[in-house]
Amino acid sequence: MAYILNIETSTTNCSVSLSNKGETLVLKEDYGNGYSHAEKLHVYIEEVLNEANITASHLDAIAVSKGPGSYTGLRIGVSAAKGLAYALEKPLISVSTLEALAYQIKAESGVIIPMLDARRLEVYSAIFDASYNLVRAIEAQILDESAFKKELVSGKVYFVGDGVEKTEKLINHQNAVFIENKLPSADQMSLLSFEKYKKSDIEDVAYFEPYYLKDFVAIKSKK
Repeated sequence: MAYILNIETSTTNCSVSLSNKGETLVLKEDYGNGYSHAEKLHVYIEEVLNEANITASHLDAIAVSKGPGSYTGLRIGVSAAKGLAYALEKPLISVSTLEALAYQIKAESGVIIPMLDARRLEVYSAIFDASYNLVRAIEAQILDESAFKKELVSGKVYFVGDGVEKTEKLINHQNAVFIENKLPSADQMSLLSFEKYKKSDIEDVAYFEPYYLKDFVAIKSKK
């Protein structure tokens, strides 16, 4: 057995899955009701363990989505994952948020571009081929009409994530496929965390930090 608890809190989707050998056994998530992670994350963790009829001591590892994404969301998820890993003396595994998001798309050819909304016309994006191999590393990218021109000329481009809405308004190309209403989920983390578990690709619980990509910027209150 290889029970892994997967935690995803990088966007508004508070998502927790319990997996065994890469297969999701139980999934709990709140897909579109705003940032409720502080209230729901630990409830979901308890629920997935109860539904699988196991206790936390049965877990073999804790996995967490490492970003990029919401600063606050990532802090909540990583803090919970580190706390569990330390208390249970289990390995901590980190999974790329954008890689897990790419796995929501099944394509025979072309490229998959998972993207998360950042400020204004900016997105966090990466590019994967149809076999989920990384073609271009994660970037904070300013969108305009010429964005992803090279990829669009070469073949189908599948855009997925909450950055799709503003991308669709700027890019008009026959090879562009926009998949809306998709957010990163702990469901797709199951396979990725298990692959890392098999290779003992783990993090140092004491020093691991989320991948914010950009520094946190506090906005002064208008009050």
